[in-house]
Amino acid sequence: MKNLIKYISIVFVFTSFIACETLEPVEENRLDFEFILTDPNAAEGVLLNGYTGLVNQYSFSEAATDDAVNNILDNNYKRMALGELNSQFNPASRWGSFESVFWVNRFLETIETGETQWSRDELINEMFQMRMKGEALALRGLHHFYVLQAHAGESASGELLGIPYFTEFIEADGNFNLPRLSFEASVQAIMADFDEALNLLPTDYGLSEGNVDEWYTNLEDFDYVKYQTVNDNFFDLRISGRIVKALKARLALFAASPSFLDSQSYYNMAATNAAEVLNTIGGVAGLDPVGNEFYASDNNIQSAESLWRASIGGNSTTYEKRMFPPSVNGNGEINPTHNFVMAFPMQDGYPATQANGFDPQNPYANRDPRLEKYVVLNGASFGGGIINTGVGGGNDRLDSIPGQSTTTGYYLKKLLHPDVLINDDGTTQGKRHAAVYFRYTELFLILAEAANEIGGPDHQVDGITARDVIAAIRSRAGIAQSDDYLASITTKEDMRELIRNERRIELSFEGHRFWDLRRWGLPLNESAKGYFFNGSNYVELPSVEVRNYQSFATYMPIPNSEILKFSELEQNNGW
Repeated sequence: MKNLIKYISIVFVFTSFIACETLEPVEENRLDFEFILTDPNAAEGVLLNGYTGLVNQYSFSEAATDDAVNNILDNNYKRMALGELNSQFNPASRWGSFESVFWVNRFLETIETGETQWSRDELINEMFQMRMKGEALALRGLHHFYVLQAHAGESASGELLGIPYFTEFIEADGNFNLPRLSFEASVQAIMADFDEALNLLPTDYGLSEGNVDEWYTNLEDFDYVKYQTVNDNFFDLRISGRIVKALKARLALFAASPSFLDSQSYYNMAATNAAEVLNTIGGVAGLDPVGNEFYASDNNIQSAESLWRASIGGNSTTYEKRMFPPSVNGNGEINPTHNFVMAFPMQDGYPATQANGFDPQNPYANRDPRLEKYVVLNGASFGGGIINTGVGGGNDRLDSIPGQSTTTGYYLKKLLHPDVLINDDGTTQGKRHAAVYFRYTELFLILAEAANEIGGPDHQVDGITARDVIAAIRSRAGIAQSDDYLASITTKEDMRELIRNERRIELSFEGHRFWDLRRWGLPLNESAKGYFFNGSNYVELPSVEVRNYQSFATYMPIPNSEILKFSELEQNNGW
């Protein structure tokens, strides 16, 4: 962290309300704090650095879990899963998120001086200051959450520790040597930033006049036209009050989980915040009908499923080139495991066991329709041909081309645009993609998990139960109705297992499984399994790739370089 420069290199941002200006050259193009105070473009540029490093769905950390194998031999998540995780090698580290914290702290210092003028109009200027201060506080809380999720853990004495919490900008020669707060104190500090942000941010951008939040309408001489200048739809992808409430629910569920506080009060907080947001879209009736394929077309990307996303990029083939099977000119990088495939129930909703009609020699018949949507199966139609991962499959056959052909018998389909073309002659037809930071389906599952932990399958939180949520999600998936298996679930324990399984399926390959296993305290060393058609029969491959985590790997290490530099930092136990 000491490597942060003393002066801020500015990213200039031009919005609809500030005209572009030509600046005189500044020595070394390094602009000091005094300049930032006098230039609103520069100040906003500092704030927007807080939007860098937001976690989206494209980490593919599932390769370090029982859900997937990465077939690139030197892939960092593969190395971690195979036993290389340590305090000097941790691909899942998020300690670098503190850099974004210091950007927003620098911006908050700018706001506090009151010297930066966003507009000559006093009311517009006040509302800009309110909104952007709210953004900064929310982003500060979010980046601290990223660090907490990756680095909270037990000390050698067994104390549950959190992280240092930075609320000021620190110059390069300043004191970064702060101790870790307790875990709960860290959670409370993040919540405090979120709560303060909620009193400054609009619930949504582009609100109609009758729906404007009271902390704006109560301003002296409030004017809706001026309000629109500050908070119209132009800013839709910025963090809002709605997003902050969802982030509070995510944080509270994390804190409440068995590996951390196992706390009813935090489950209540998670459920209440989730329900408050979800009831604004009609509760379970508002579940997006195409939400389980939010990535499959431009229309889906822009659908009601994305609670928060980045702007939609230009046409590209990057992810498809990495993931498509070799026969359609992909590198087949991420291979779902048979463990993951068996998590999908039968089409009638019952678990995929032989007692429920599962046939090991016809393994994909009568299964949950999401299986075909998310995984390229042996014999599946894909890219204009048939993908055969068994005998006779050519380049698509299991282990045919090391580092390219599948190692498990499966290829990834989820997150990929089905209409992308990668032609034999090297030409391509790309499609647009978007980084998604928060989906409504995740928020529904947060509510279901928290509500069930509070009072079981039928405990209501603002009129919504865990059973309601899971019923809606499974109905959307195409599970046959009535869902007799769901109806048979009566205990908190059984509903817990079902919710966890639905979360595994619905949020698959979006970077959740890696963290969910840890917060739930579930085994990390389940071997990755494969499934291979040998020409006459399917054969299970019980250990395509081992998982070799230390017993204390539920909690990830603090980077060793930070421990060596800062005496106040205490390492997590075992590292």
